[in-house]
Amino acid sequence: MTNRFNKDILKKVRQIEIHTRRLVNDSLAGSYHSVFKGRGMDFDEVREYVPGDDIRSIDWNVTARTGTAHIKKFVEERELTIMLMIDISSSGEFGSQRLSKREMMAEIGSVLAFSAVRNNDKVGLVLFTDFVELFIPPQKGRRHILRIIREILFFKPQRRQTDLRNPLDFISRVVKRKCVAFLISDFCLADDFDQQLEPLAKKLQICARRHDLISFIITDPRESRLPDVGWITIEDTESGHQVELNTSDPAVRRGYAQIAADRRQTLQRSIRSAGSDMLELSTQTPYLPALLGFFGTRKRRMR
Repeated sequence: MTNRFNKDILKKVRQIEIHTRRLVNDSLAGSYHSVFKGRGMDFDEVREYVPGDDIRSIDWNVTARTGTAHIKKFVEERELTIMLMIDISSSGEFGSQRLSKREMMAEIGSVLAFSAVRNNDKVGLVLFTDFVELFIPPQKGRRHILRIIREILFFKPQRRQTDLRNPLDFISRVVKRKCVAFLISDFCLADDFDQQLEPLAKKLQICARRHDLISFIITDPRESRLPDVGWITIEDTESGHQVELNTSDPAVRRGYAQIAADRRQTLQRSIRSAGSDMLELSTQTPYLPALLGFFGTRKRRMR
């Protein structure tokens, strides 16, 4: 039984690798490289000025001390650290389309990880529910990435609920140098949505000041639109709270959609005002065009 389970895991990881590698090689690698350029220019050495050098690079302190013009030489520090913070709470198990939200998070995490490795960047992983369940420190290489994919897909969480503040706190505390941090979650904040949102916004703001924080919101169409199928019982997978609704009533469907839309807009405003970039992705539509569009927008803004 164990051997069969391990074979199934390896098969699934291999399928993800083949699929996401193709996406990276065909479409994403160039966009990733142009958007995430590293921490900038690092000081390399001081040398004597020669005709043709940019006079703006002159080191006036060394020049005054030696009596000969010297310039500072810099090199681009290309290597980045990418941190993937992925929500593995119970709400991610839901899916009305081909992929569940957790499966979609795994594919997106894999695409980002392979893009990073292709550009010689390090990748680390944080899996979380209402606490940090697993931390894999940043490293390079295919073997490391395959381990990350395996954990995203098959790690068994100890808890069911979500607290997005904990991974943000963890990254701010543990990752000392500036990184690109992807927070990938469905941002399901349960029944006390309004009470959770303000402290979450503060944590997002703190993390965004220290790191390049990018929030990916993973949604499913059934979370914002009810089908007309009569009486149904809706259960919150994290809290177990159940509600019965008559979906044949147009007013019920409109009310459900309005609440979902209001929460969505409030959440988006909070994320953006905290200084985090944001992209919403649905299990209903392919994520690659949206990712490419997002990277293109960031590139134009940087210019």
